[in-house]
Amino acid sequence: MSTPHFPLAIIGGGLGGLTAARVLHVHGIEAAVFEAEASAASRTQGGMLDIHVENGQKALQAAGLHEGFRRIVHEGGQALRLLGPDGTVHVAEEDDGSGGRPEVDRGDLRDLLLGSLPDGTVHWGRKVTGARPLDDGRHEVAFADGRVLTTDLLIGADGAWSRIRPLLSDARPAYTGISFVEADLFEAETRHPRGAALVGGGFFLALGDERGLLAHRETDGSLHTYAALKTEEGWLDAVDFTDPAAAKAAVLAHFDGWDGDLRGLVAEADRLTPRRVHALPVGHRWDRAPGVTLLGDAAHLMSPFAGEGANLAMFDGSELALALAAHPGDTEAALAAYEAALFPRGEASAAESAAALEMMFGERGLERTVAFFSSGPAAH
Repeated sequence: MSTPHFPLAIIGGGLGGLTAARVLHVHGIEAAVFEAEASAASRTQGGMLDIHVENGQKALQAAGLHEGFRRIVHEGGQALRLLGPDGTVHVAEEDDGSGGRPEVDRGDLRDLLLGSLPDGTVHWGRKVTGARPLDDGRHEVAFADGRVLTTDLLIGADGAWSRIRPLLSDARPAYTGISFVEADLFEAETRHPRGAALVGGGFFLALGDERGLLAHRETDGSLHTYAALKTEEGWLDAVDFTDPAAAKAAVLAHFDGWDGDLRGLVAEADRLTPRRVHALPVGHRWDRAPGVTLLGDAAHLMSPFAGEGANLAMFDGSELALALAAHPGDTEAALAAYEAALFPRGEASAAESAAALEMMFGERGLERTVAFFSSGPAAH
């Protein structure tokens, strides 16, 4: 059986890969997307995203989807509340509709992108196990089901633990020192009214003692909370998350003395999920290699504390597609132009994210974060 060949293969069907495919389609360039998930509905896609006017929204404009994006915006989602451990409110901002970072549900945004692509663009259930260079800049990609393909242009949009990155770089994500325990509180208005009142309609933070609680009101009426802890990398391994009561007790031990309603965001959780926060080195880059490049977390994984990850992935995807459209017949010129802008863009945002992590979870984190949000809209 002959090995199938695809002129342009995007590995990863997240927001970045789908944006790249969509902008390429707008410019008449066919792409194939290979995604490890079994289908578009195989899992929920996570929480709220604030989509920034300077990058994420520009990508959606390039994709011809900005009007569709405006229809799925979560009204009120740009509201902000910042509290201290004792429950004192230090910053409270309402969403008056004038901000440049409207919030949407990640799943709704992914559906918008998926619905804009021709049928058959995304190949589901294709988990990549590795890739290798062939002759003349081509690459071979191997999948867990035993299938392989070849491609003239290989785009790694496959996230933090990219299987394509090793073709270009030896860098691996490192633990940032922060671990998350995600806590979901379903049907918040009726089942968790105190938590719902505490969080409000948008983004919520409570910081102090080098730890924090970060939460959003989701479009489905749930509260999605992150208990953020500065811990050793192995701390989560010592917690039995199959025993919800024991897991809650282990997390809440880090919030002794905090306000009872704040602790309730963990104590009343219907589901807990542990996650470590990893990042690539600030300034990660690679030498130009024929026929392959990266975007999004595969290129510049960073902590989430500047809110740039999804925005940059989408912007990377659109910029790469626009570069390819601007250099017909000269893929290497397109990739060189794309990467020349990608590297400083990713470095600036990664440095911002690292600085935000240190601000929020370092000494005087509450005071420093209050000062940041109180310095005017340009700061955030």
